[in-house]
Amino acid sequence: MKLKTKLSLGLSFLFAVIVAFGILGFFYINRLSNDSDRVLKNNHESLVYANNMLKALEEIPSKKAAFQLFEYNLERQEKNITEPGEKESTEALRKDFTELKANPADSSNYTQLRKSIQIINDLNQDAILRKNEIAQKTAEDARFWLTLIFTILIIVSITFIYNFPAVISEPVTRLAEGIREIANKNYKQRIYLEQKDEFGDLANSFNSMAEKLDEYESSNLAKIKFEKSRIETIINQMKDGIIGLDDKKHILFVNAVSEKILGLKESDIIGKYAADIAIQNDLMRTLLQDETRKELKIYADEKESFFNKDFINVKANDAVIGQVIVLRNITPYHELNEAKTNFIATVSHELKTPIASIRMSLQLLDNKQTGNVNTEQQLLLDSIKDDTNRLLKITGELLNMTQVDSGKIQLSVVSSDAKEILEYAVNANKSAAEQKNIQLDVDIAPNLPQVAADNEKTAWVLTNLLSNAIRYSYDNSTVFASIHATDSKIIFTVKDTGQGIAPEYKSKIFDRYFRVPGTHKEGTGLGLSICKEFIEAQGGQINVESDYGTGSSFMVVLNAFPHTLKGSSATTS
Repeated sequence: MKLKTKLSLGLSFLFAVIVAFGILGFFYINRLSNDSDRVLKNNHESLVYANNMLKALEEIPSKKAAFQLFEYNLERQEKNITEPGEKESTEALRKDFTELKANPADSSNYTQLRKSIQIINDLNQDAILRKNEIAQKTAEDARFWLTLIFTILIIVSITFIYNFPAVISEPVTRLAEGIREIANKNYKQRIYLEQKDEFGDLANSFNSMAEKLDEYESSNLAKIKFEKSRIETIINQMKDGIIGLDDKKHILFVNAVSEKILGLKESDIIGKYAADIAIQNDLMRTLLQDETRKELKIYADEKESFFNKDFINVKANDAVIGQVIVLRNITPYHELNEAKTNFIATVSHELKTPIASIRMSLQLLDNKQTGNVNTEQQLLLDSIKDDTNRLLKITGELLNMTQVDSGKIQLSVVSSDAKEILEYAVNANKSAAEQKNIQLDVDIAPNLPQVAADNEKTAWVLTNLLSNAIRYSYDNSTVFASIHATDSKIIFTVKDTGQGIAPEYKSKIFDRYFRVPGTHKEGTGLGLSICKEFIEAQGGQINVESDYGTGSSFMVVLNAFPHTLKGSSATTS
């Protein structure tokens, strides 16, 4: 039976009982009211009339008004005849009273009058007793039926109050418990109700839902566990260190490589706040704080190892829900680079000696004292001389590059005269400028402070910049070189009037081996890269400004030597 039908039947029954109780009560109350009304209206009034007539009868001989009073009550009695025999007594009373009125002095019929009045009294008193018994019987019937109905109503109400809330509350409670279990991912929960109503249907629907969720969870859980195991295996097999953090910086996982690097076990730190671990672990502190530092030197695998650090944000719906720190082991590349640097240094050093010997032999051949050479031979000697100079420059650049790669740039930063450094570079490039009929315009500001620089390295840089400016300038043009000071800085500027650098290449010209496409000029592409390393090693900067089609300007910025240290020197390795 449906819950709606149960409610309807129960409430309908209560309604019917209440209506029956009301109708029966109204019926008996009305009946009692009628009985009492008949007693009061009929019999009681007759008694009152009879008593009034008796009083008037006593006063008739002495008072004339007594006749009127007797007449008045007699008329009322004649209109209020309700009981059997009362009519005859009333008629006899009228006859006797008529005789009395005809002869008031004759008192012989007083006895007959009193007898008729007494009969009327007796008849009405008997009627009152009889009707009272009927009213009592009606009251007893009303009490019985009303008590019976009231008792039934009370029993039904108590039963309804006791049982009906359970009909609703028990299924609701069990459904609530089931929903809580489902919310806690206990998809094994089921609800069993014997009711064949809406609650039963709801329980069946709930069980179907739980079964589907259980099937889905079982299948998904197996997949998730498999994927988790697979990912953990992959992460642990990687040679890179991987550390996973949630959005609150708590450690989610640490692979085997990271365990070795950190010197910590994953089981000891999993779920802990990374900043708390960093208090006692220097490497963790470095990983969390030094985000701009990409390359780290870490002692691992019983040797100095190099790792490249990357922060990867894990996002969901554009919100960061965690981070992964990846430590890529680049030690093999460092080792290969070191081997390459050593090889280049060795080869360059070994080549420099025979090239210097070739250059000396060329100088001897070019000397008139060793004999004259014809024009063709002189052209060959000039060609060999140019190639020898080029080789010497290349080997010099390679040796400088090995210093940069090894991090062992030997500097002697002293208080130097900026004018002398620039003049040395200008003199070194005069011959090349004359060959292209290029004018060197030198502008040196007066009263320059001393510059804190390595004379040899700075002169090499300026020589290289002037050489490039002459090489890329047009014939019969001008190359500008200048020095000026701003605040505590000394700025060397070399400006050419060549084609300039295309915007897409400006960010790459200081990269190793890079040459602007289409220039077709000789060179290794190392010069500007080495210049940058030399200047930055001295605490300076090198910048470029170029308008494509009008030329380029290179600025070398170095620190002015403090006046308190004037005349002293400092050596940096």
